[in-house]
Amino acid sequence: MIKERIKELLDQYFTAGVDQGLWTNAAAGSYTVELPKHASHGDFSTNMAMLIARREKKNPREVASLLAEKMGGDGDLFDKVEIAGPGFVNFFVRDAVWQSVVQSVCEQGYGYGLSQIGRQKKVLVEFVSANPTGPLSIGHGRQAVLGDAIARLLEATGHVVMREYYYNDAGRQMRVLGESTRARYLELLELSGEFPEEGYQGEYIYDIARKLVAEKGDSLKDADDVTPFKETAEKEIFADIVETLQRLDIKFDNYYNEHSLYEKGLVDDVVARLRDKGLAYDHDGAVWFKTTELGQEQDRVIIKSTGEPTYRLPDIAYHREKLKRGFDWLVNIFGSDHIATVPDVLAGLRALGYDDTKVTVVIHQFVTLTREGKQVKMSTRKANFVTVDELFDEVGPDVIRFFFLMRKADSQLEFDLDLATKESQENPVFYVQYANARLSSIQKKAKEKNIARGPLQDVSLKKLTLAEELNMLKALASYPELVESSALDLSPHRIIFFLMDLAGQFHSYYNSHLVISDEPELTQARLWLAEALRIVFHNGLRVVGLSAPESM
Repeated sequence: MIKERIKELLDQYFTAGVDQGLWTNAAAGSYTVELPKHASHGDFSTNMAMLIARREKKNPREVASLLAEKMGGDGDLFDKVEIAGPGFVNFFVRDAVWQSVVQSVCEQGYGYGLSQIGRQKKVLVEFVSANPTGPLSIGHGRQAVLGDAIARLLEATGHVVMREYYYNDAGRQMRVLGESTRARYLELLELSGEFPEEGYQGEYIYDIARKLVAEKGDSLKDADDVTPFKETAEKEIFADIVETLQRLDIKFDNYYNEHSLYEKGLVDDVVARLRDKGLAYDHDGAVWFKTTELGQEQDRVIIKSTGEPTYRLPDIAYHREKLKRGFDWLVNIFGSDHIATVPDVLAGLRALGYDDTKVTVVIHQFVTLTREGKQVKMSTRKANFVTVDELFDEVGPDVIRFFFLMRKADSQLEFDLDLATKESQENPVFYVQYANARLSSIQKKAKEKNIARGPLQDVSLKKLTLAEELNMLKALASYPELVESSALDLSPHRIIFFLMDLAGQFHSYYNSHLVISDEPELTQARLWLAEALRIVFHNGLRVVGLSAPESM
């Protein structure tokens, strides 16, 4: 990467300056190479001179002058090096360096952008984690796509990733599910059965009850125990959830049952250890976690006066088990309804002697569906909320993925169904995928005209001199670093932003300039540029789980 080359040169010059007694080692590792805010300030800029000057009490522009003189001597990399403002050093990279990016991309092919920055670090990504009480809602859908895209990016950067789904098949929710299923079962048998006050109302409960009638007849009509109803409902709903996720090409490596934490005594053990440390106490019939000792404003209830644990208690036990399983990094994808319990779980880990900095929580906001500018509810055959399957049936997997990743996780997401169903360049998914298809068609058109791409080493890439061409080459050069930063910051939306911007550049260029022209050398250079662009579009789409169609 060109930015890395500049950073290496700066490091070499900094070390040489230390050896020559020009400055001390105080500023080591603190200076950066960044993109300037304005194109007129060059391709890259460094604050190294200012940081050295601050620590050594020198004039920053004098230090910058020394640096500019030294770095400006690298004629293979820079056209010029300039000093700006209070001591920034701006680098103007030669066109030939940008043009050489075509070779880097095409030689690495579908490996371009992959890296080993993760250094085989073991990461557990927990996401979806919906209890089996009903089909996946569109909120779960956003979480599923977000979690899977993050896992894919981590894998692309050399992390060893396990995808885990955490669920509870016990407790009040599941009991109500069993009672709801029993009531519908009795209703189908035309027998009286009281529907629970907060029961699950969706048509899917009738579907489960119909299956029970078909398999068991009326043999369960006098059953007082809801277990057979609960178990059947859980099995059917979990199968439905797994099928929905598979439609989105999302698979889990492990399903972790919250109930197992109780069976193994792990939840009780957490309470006992907190008591041993003086961090748990009884008050008003409840058990409290003394989180005020750990920097919080008030203590938290971990076991209610009814004897029922609050969410934070098994979550503490679960996260302790994750760390005990040997993971280096725990990534949790949660909806905004979990935001209040996150600090308590982290405090619990600290209290138990574990490193809570190994846990990163990504909180995503809600999703609303709109049509003609108004919020809509789609059909509710399956549930009393919009399901991922319903959305899938209307817009397809790529649109779902793209739209769910088109905003930062912490931003509310408005899913515009009118836009999502358009097969035109107004639709951002179509816009990006059409760029990939167009680039694929260029190669086909060249073959139809009996024009073959010559060997890359024989092509004169210096023909790529248009501002639009150089800007696209700069974008291609930035892609590997983008993948790394998107992975480490758990921000897959950056890949989407990049693809949309690059698609805009390419479509504008394609509409203004011929790739295949009557100038053989220029045609060859542009065919290879098109191939480099196609590779990066393909890689960018695939790294977040989108398809890269060659025709549309």
